[in-house]
Amino acid sequence: MEIKFCSLSSGSSGNCQYIETKSSRILIDAGFSGKTIQGLLSSIDVDPTTIDAIFVTHEHIDHTKGVGVLSRRFGIPIYANEDTWVGMERTIGKIKEENIKIFTTEKYFEIKDITVYPLGIFHDAADPVGYIIHNKNKKISVVTDTGWVNDNMIDKIKDSHLYFMESNHDITMLKEGSYPWPLKQRILSTKGHLSNDDCGRILGNILKGNGEIVLLGHLSQDNNVPDLALETVKNCILSQGIDIEKDIVLGLSHRDRATEIFCLE
Repeated sequence: MEIKFCSLSSGSSGNCQYIETKSSRILIDAGFSGKTIQGLLSSIDVDPTTIDAIFVTHEHIDHTKGVGVLSRRFGIPIYANEDTWVGMERTIGKIKEENIKIFTTEKYFEIKDITVYPLGIFHDAADPVGYIIHNKNKKISVVTDTGWVNDNMIDKIKDSHLYFMESNHDITMLKEGSYPWPLKQRILSTKGHLSNDDCGRILGNILKGNGEIVLLGHLSQDNNVPDLALETVKNCILSQGIDIEKDIVLGLSHRDRATEIFCLE
């Protein structure tokens, strides 16, 4: 049985990623209403009663809006570090004690047939994380909502078979756009979001061109264009001598619908 990945939706209006193995079905974040997420799961023929866990990256509403509703409705355990639990307590509402699961950032834990590594990242949240998911010999790295990727992060995510990587904004579009200057500063900071150039540079440094799948996530509606994100990242990867057509799979997530289901066999 392969491991499957699908971005149900990704962007400032909401985020939710789906991973399935032989024995496990998990969500990373649930940043829409419960009804919307049920609809997104239905679009890929997944019954929400079969979800084993929700992993939360950080407490911002576009990542937590439906977390509490889904947990209460379907009895789903929620995994987050202690500071994130404190940060999202009011947003998600009351959770049954047995569904409150607290992990320590940068320490492995296991659920059924997957090993999870919550990777410390850089964002204006209490203790934000990305997630690295291991199943047998396959590895998926989910890294969004970070303004910086340091050597530790690169070391941890390299050799993944699938990368879900933030490509939030085009720097020129952001600087020349309508956002107030303090918001522009926040997004551009090391605790903001990765630009297309940042994303491309990081991927160019870590990809080996051995068939990795790369999905760009959390694209800004106001400060990015899907084709521009793809082109910028593609050019960075090409500059490292990797053939986009032959050596990797490069695609986009969507703000309002699921991607195809990617299978790692």
